[in-house]
Amino acid sequence: MSGTFVGMPAFPEAAREAVGDATLRANLRHATHTIRDKRARAVAELDDWGALREAGRRIKDRTLRHLDTYLLQLEESVTAAGGTVHWAADAAEANRIVTELVRATGETEVVKVKSMATQEIGLNEHLEAEGIAAYETDLAELIVQLGEDRPSHILVPAIHRNRGEIRDIFREKMGSWGRPAPEGLSDTPADLAEAARLHLREKFLRARVGISGANFMVAETGTLVVVESEGNGRMCLTLPETLISVVGIEKVVPTWRDLEVFLQTLPRSSTAERMNPYTSMWTGTTDGDGPGAFHLVLLDNGRTDALADEVGRQALRCIRCSACLNVCPVYERAGGHAYGSVYPGPIGAILTPQLRGTASEVDASLPYASSLCGACYEVCPVAIDIPEVLVHLREKVAGEGGKGHRLERAAIKASTWVLDHPGVLATGERLASAARKVPLPKRLPGPGARQWTDHRDLPELPAEPFRDWWKKNRT
Repeated sequence: MSGTFVGMPAFPEAAREAVGDATLRANLRHATHTIRDKRARAVAELDDWGALREAGRRIKDRTLRHLDTYLLQLEESVTAAGGTVHWAADAAEANRIVTELVRATGETEVVKVKSMATQEIGLNEHLEAEGIAAYETDLAELIVQLGEDRPSHILVPAIHRNRGEIRDIFREKMGSWGRPAPEGLSDTPADLAEAARLHLREKFLRARVGISGANFMVAETGTLVVVESEGNGRMCLTLPETLISVVGIEKVVPTWRDLEVFLQTLPRSSTAERMNPYTSMWTGTTDGDGPGAFHLVLLDNGRTDALADEVGRQALRCIRCSACLNVCPVYERAGGHAYGSVYPGPIGAILTPQLRGTASEVDASLPYASSLCGACYEVCPVAIDIPEVLVHLREKVAGEGGKGHRLERAAIKASTWVLDHPGVLATGERLASAARKVPLPKRLPGPGARQWTDHRDLPELPAEPFRDWWKKNRT
């Protein structure tokens, strides 16, 4: 994955700072509660939601078991339809391929559809370093880009911003990126949307190269699918002369019939709509209609490693609906930036450590960014058991002996030895009881112990060991 978030603190430290931001908490609470309430009503309209959820899970699992076969079929179908397929093992290779494709057109500007994959590999930053300007056209992504910010939500990247903050960003930054904001711009949603529309229109009409991701790829026909609510995606996918799509290899589905399931579950789980206002599909190239050149960059970037993990691979079922973020009590209070990844929330806590590994402190901390309440599993439209994967990854992190875990393992080893020697245990209990008259600290030393006892009182020592009490009262 991209190094965009390298240098960020581990989740506990970042979350502690975020929780202290009252404005951020208010923005998140209002937005997540609104979205999840609307989603619940949309899902309740379908009597067969449980069957659709199970169908989605089975389709994804079957596809992942035979991923090599379907990817080769996809390549053959895309090529037959006039497109070109490129394979990228990691972020560096994907960025190099896209840069070379843009340079081959002679252009120095591109317009972009909202894409998690391109954020994952840090494509915008790479293109900028190569002298190519990449303009985000999704409203929320535009807000993030103009504000020199980072996305904090999968579906609503600017969820941490309120209307007043967005107005100020448009007023201050829009002019340096193109058409400036109208004079006297207010913070009403209609005025903000109109300012963005006017700003982006000139970019749509001028751009010769578009870059997108895809929600799904259909192996049997080579068709790519993008669902969105604003229409900016349709403009990026149809107006440019060259279209480059960077898509994770797990986004493939075998057939059109399989796609039908996800076009019912994704919109209801994400935007709480019965269907997305814009569902764009394209298959290769067609003379006189749409881009004349189409390139598909298939991105691995850690996905094959995740696929090899029998428990963790279920994270690759994810269709990026963000429902798990909107019900997560941890995300609601800490926000997306605390996760140190473009994939925040519960799904990010299991996907990021598998794509990036757990060598860094921030990645090793992510499996612990959860209360294991299970709300994320209940709303997932493809039944990813996120709590199961979290526990699985915690075991992996602990087994690697990362920061804090060496001491924990030493303590468990010492406890095991004591429990295996009853005489030593009895002596320790008596010494503890004898020390009850000595004033003891209310908080334990050390970072790990301190986090536990900062909010809990240590229990008082009993007057006598349990073994002695038992002998007196039960012998």
